[in-house]
Amino acid sequence: MKKERGYPKAIVTPKGERAIQNGHPWVYGAEVLPQSDPLPDGELADVVSQSGRYLGTGLVCLASKIRVRLISRNANDTFDPAFWERRLRYAVDYRRTVMGDQFGCCRLIFGEADSFPGLTVDRFGDILVTQTLSLGMDRLKPLLFPLLCRVLAEGGEEIRGVYERNDAAIRQLEGLPQGKGFFPVPGLEPPARTRTIITENGIRYHVDFENGQKTGFFLDQKYNRQAVARLARGRRVLDCFTHTGSFALNAAKGGAAAVTAVDISQAAVELVAENAALNGLTEVVAPRAADIFDLLPALAAQPGKAPYDFIILDPPAFTKSRKTVPAAMRGYKELNYRAMKLLPRGGYLATCSCSHFATPELFEGMLRAAAQDAGVQLRQIESRQQSPDHPILWNVPETNYLKFYLFQVV
Repeated sequence: MKKERGYPKAIVTPKGERAIQNGHPWVYGAEVLPQSDPLPDGELADVVSQSGRYLGTGLVCLASKIRVRLISRNANDTFDPAFWERRLRYAVDYRRTVMGDQFGCCRLIFGEADSFPGLTVDRFGDILVTQTLSLGMDRLKPLLFPLLCRVLAEGGEEIRGVYERNDAAIRQLEGLPQGKGFFPVPGLEPPARTRTIITENGIRYHVDFENGQKTGFFLDQKYNRQAVARLARGRRVLDCFTHTGSFALNAAKGGAAAVTAVDISQAAVELVAENAALNGLTEVVAPRAADIFDLLPALAAQPGKAPYDFIILDPPAFTKSRKTVPAAMRGYKELNYRAMKLLPRGGYLATCSCSHFATPELFEGMLRAAAQDAGVQLRQIESRQQSPDHPILWNVPETNYLKFYLFQVV
């Protein structure tokens, strides 16, 4: 006789069943069949086929198109604090293994890739910065955040504070308010300031985790920055969309002759200047406030020798939905075309996209078209992805989002 599980059931269509069987953790509202008993908002529910076969257990959100986010496919799991502690330990141990000496500055929780759907936790030394984008995870915060701090402390990693960056508009899709501030973890006295200093690849950065983009610093390009540094010696580098100056500083440390770090945000440019000073690189790195789409053609129109022989393009996501993909690809093409036209023959180009919707096939097709229009050929040096603290689940395409290419333009 089957043991009664006690959770309400979400009965899914054959399409929803196939998606789960193929390994995807999302059940859309359109895939849940109508039933007399409503599902509990923000709570656990079993997902079953029309024949009653158990498919998994997940967290419900009635306001979202994603009706259930699976956290387990094991009918024997019990979702008590011990379950969540095991999950957290698994995620932390994975980062210790794959990040090595970079463990002090990495992403500890990467949402669905760690079976914490909608939850991001970045570690900046003794500060954890979180973003919670699903209702179920939002309700679990009082359990998860103290547990995570304890797991880290047991490994000798003391945490001073947990800061929430829940100012993302996407929270509204889950019926959640926006806001930011320190989360009250018992026993922790958070610092008075919302800035800290981190070290990545031997370079120090001021991180403004209250006002910076996302959680304050982009950790996913960690090893791609090292790849740029290896090519930078003696070169004149233009770092576009520099944000905190991370690519620019890695290039400078790699021996670049000169680096111009450009961002449209004056606040970002000021932070780059601080970071350059922090690393003794002010003689090499020149921050500049400008719109890259205006700057690249203006530079190309200047007479004489090409001003740069290495250009780095690290733009924000140009598309966050399928319907805006065509416009985004036009933007990517314009950007890359301009960079290719500006570079001399034999120059180097680093280019990337952080949008899941700009698939590798679309992005590579765009690069081919841009190169053809620019009258150049691309000699590929490397094709890379996000660092392994942002693990990719092959059955969850949304976790595979960062595309990074290094070329010589010939």
